Amino acid sequence: MAIERSPRLSVVTPLFNCLDLTKAMVASLKATMPGWMSYEVILVDDGSTDGTRDWLATLAAPFRVILNERNLGFGASTNRGAAVAKGRILAFLNNDLLLTPGWLGPMVRALGGLGNNAGVVGNVQLNATTLEVDHTGIVVDLKGKPIHDRELPHALSRFFMPVRRVFAATGACMLIRADTWRSLGGFDEAYVNGCEDLDLCFRARQAGLTNVVALESRVLHHVSSSPGRKLKDEENSRRLFLRWRETLAKFGSRRWARLMFAWHLHEPRNYPEKLEAIWTASYLARLHGVPPQRAFFASLRKIDEELAHWQEMFSD
Repeated sequence: MAIERSPRLSVVTPLFNCLDLTKAMVASLKATMPGWMSYEVILVDDGSTDGTRDWLATLAAPFRVILNERNLGFGASTNRGAAVAKGRILAFLNNDLLLTPGWLGPMVRALGGLGNNAGVVGNVQLNATTLEVDHTGIVVDLKGKPIHDRELPHALSRFFMPVRRVFAATGACMLIRADTWRSLGGFDEAYVNGCEDLDLCFRARQAGLTNVVALESRVLHHVSSSPGRKLKDEENSRRLFLRWRETLAKFGSRRWARLMFAWHLHEPRNYPEKLEAIWTASYLARLHGVPPQRAFFASLRKIDEELAHWQEMFSD
């Protein structure tokens, strides 16, 4: 009797309508999956009404299909797919991606290179319509809000440093070890189609793990094409800010420190203390990870302003 071996990789993709995009993503997945990788694909349909379920019925191995009885949302659907995954590595892929040749190898190597410290591995994503860089990681802006970093290092820099540490990466295309996923508890289903990926990355960091972006892995992304993707943005952001207030302030400190340092650089005598200037310079040079107090509290103040806005918005 032949022994059935578990695949090394489990691809998990939630679906909600957008059948044409799903077909294109699946075709690109089959075309770009390397021969050295054993894999399964778990497609979780979240109540589609556009013919998706009829099409899913035509698929055979390595595809597995889960049909939700009602619309559960991105986080719950992904959790449901991951719960039955057999692979040692989980790949979460949106159904509005177009995968390009060579996308997987750099991500797998990045995951392996981190050893026991591996958290989440993201990659470079290009807008499928404009081909402009849409994601090279997540950064925090001057208002304390997580936004996509769209700066891609020069090719020579990527040659010597193909993996960049980030505090978070988007869940549109993400790799994580299955045992790490289980230990972190998967996506928090209290979020509704937004911020689940950031919350997971924050929990990975809190557990002492390292999140990275594989800079030599690229995919095309039809950004925010899923129906209802933005309906709960304010509620999701508020939940994220309440839970990770100081974490967001810490990572938002870098932009504030850069802004303050540049302003005072024009007139060094205006800098309050020389020691603070030295601390800020070494922080910006990434010689240590503790932000200057002024930058941290400036970031925290902006976050609290956003929380006050949401408190008024949801007070009724």
